[in-house]
Amino acid sequence: MKRSIFLIPFVFLAFVSLTQAQNKRRTLPIKQPEKPNTAIVIDERLAVLREQPSLYADSIQRMRTGRVLAISGSKQTDGVTFYRVIVPPKNYGWVQAEAVISKNKRGDDERLVKLVQASEGFEKIERASIFLDNFPNSLLRPAILLLLGDLAEEATLKLSRDATRQLDRNEMSVTGAPLHSFYLNYSSLDRYRKLGISFWFNASAKLYHYDGTVWREIIAKYPKSNEAAEAKKRLDSLNEKMKPVKQ
Repeated sequence: MKRSIFLIPFVFLAFVSLTQAQNKRRTLPIKQPEKPNTAIVIDERLAVLREQPSLYADSIQRMRTGRVLAISGSKQTDGVTFYRVIVPPKNYGWVQAEAVISKNKRGDDERLVKLVQASEGFEKIERASIFLDNFPNSLLRPAILLLLGDLAEEATLKLSRDATRQLDRNEMSVTGAPLHSFYLNYSSLDRYRKLGISFWFNASAKLYHYDGTVWREIIAKYPKSNEAAEAKKRLDSLNEKMKPVKQ
């Protein structure tokens, strides 16, 4: 009986030690899963969200250029690589790797620049804007900044012509609103505004001009680059273009 009494403290201590050890194990920090890589659609021709990683799988939707996704895995089938992606707010599926770029993947800035160079029309502007939004530290950034500014200024010729043709002067005059307000609210400017591209309007010439934002960025951030000298020329030209036309 005495032996049993002496054993009780030891059993109690062993129980306390075991309990403390279990509590320590429970309070160890739980390793969180890695966050998915962000990806952006750059090629609508390939941007089909599929139920399975196969070119023969049923499609869920076709995603537009600029759509933001989250990559959570990959698999190779049918001779191509597929990314498993999450599409906000609640879709998920598989998309061909070439349809998207990831700011975290080495070399994707160069791949997107090649696609920009091969593109035409508004799609070229859209892809250049995607590059600038996602690769702030790329060595190729000054060249794309200069290119985007030139593309935006080239677009002003057609924008000016179309706006003048579509805006009826008789209708505008009876509203009491100033002429330049109609031009600066012209609906075709909307898709450029969504990309952060803005235009000025020379009312006397009835012409739009790109506002020069990217050229100013080149001069401020890359003053010793070859692009900086070209950007200054374009800003000087912009100042001349914005002067009132002599009647």
